Formats: sequence, C-alpha cells, structure tokens
Amino acid sequence: MASSDLKVGEGTRGRIIEELALAPQTARDLARKLGIQESAARGHLDRLEGRGLVVPTFRREGVGRPRKRYLLTTEGQELFPRKYEMLLDCVTEELLTREGEGFASALFAAAARRMAREIADSLPQGKGLNDRVQALAKSLNELGFRTTVEKGPDGGFKLVRTNCVFRHTALTHAYLLCDVFDKHLTEELLGQVGVDLQDSIGRGSMRCTHLIQLQ
Repeated sequence: MASSDLKVGEGTRGRIIEELALAPQTARDLARKLGIQESAARGHLDRLEGRGLVVPTFRREGVGRPRKRYLLTTEGQELFPRKYEMLLDCVTEELLTREGEGFASALFAAAARRMAREIADSLPQGKGLNDRVQALAKSLNELGFRTTVEKGPDGGFKLVRTNCVFRHTALTHAYLLCDVFDKHLTEELLGQVGVDLQDSIGRGSMRCTHLIQLQ
C-alpha cells in the first residue's frame, strides 16, 4: 500500500497514524487501544517505518531497558488533510482588493521565480532543451502535478499537466495562476524559450498545455 493510499483513521495502519498524532506510543499501547495482538501492532509499525511514516525512539524510564516508542515523521504528519487552498484563496482575494491586479500579478510572478530557484538544482545545467524539459516534468511531478512531455510543432515541446496542485484557486483566479505564475515558473526554469499557454484546467480544460519553443 502506497503512502498516498493510506487514509488517517481508516484501517489498522490509518488508526495507528491517528493514535500517534496524539503522542508517541509503544507497540503494546497501540495493541491495547486498537484491540489487536502486540505482534500484529509491531508488524504494522515495521511497515509504516519502512515507508518513512513513523520512527522509533528510545527513552529510559526507571530501571531496565529503555522503552521503544514510535512517533510520526514529517511525512506521516503530512497524511492529515490540509486546506492550503482556503488560505491561498483568502490571501489572493485580499491582495486583489487592497492592491489591485497589477500588484498581484507582479507578486505572483516574483513568487514563481522564487519557487523556480527552489527546484532549479534538480535541472541539468548545460544540457539541451529536451533534457531540461524532461527534468522539469519530473520535478513538477514530485510537487504533485501529473506532467508528461509531448512533441510540439517546429521542434518544440508540449508540457502537459493533467493535475494542478492549485486547482481550487486557479478556477477562480485563472489569470494569476495560469497566465502569470505558471508562465513565469516555466520560463525561469527553462531559460531562453518561448512559453505559450494553449489551454488550462483553470479555464475549464481537462489539462494544462504549455507550448515550449526556442526563441
């Protein structure tokens, strides 16, 4: 079972994740709370540890050997639902209301360039456009986009995304997310290329398509 398939509170491992969010616990603690054998609890913990979701810690309590308790890793904590889009929606609305579209566009462009610098190390330097486009698609997939590369006209490429991590906000602010943020992010990462947004999820399409050509 992949981490993305694991639901907090569902199934034995999902319930273990939920319990460990309250406090570090031993396999015996978890077995008692979940009504399962301690050996079964250890087996589930071993699998969760193998996925990097929990980690054992040892603490001496009185005499005897230290007790082994498990706690959630950062990856384990990320399994809990997040509502980032709610904050992004509210901040975007406040920004537009207070400062206007021009200021908001400049800010989103600057944010795209900053984000590009965060992931630029994963792109090959001094390589051809094909290598850089393929590496960019891989980096975007690691961020949650479902990205593929297709051949475009005149020796260019099409960067196709079938998932948008900003979908909720893009549906209400397509210009800022699609025309400004996405365009500046792609141009910053690929260098001297032309980027033309052909369609976007934010405007009702099933996918976002960027046509990439050498300038």
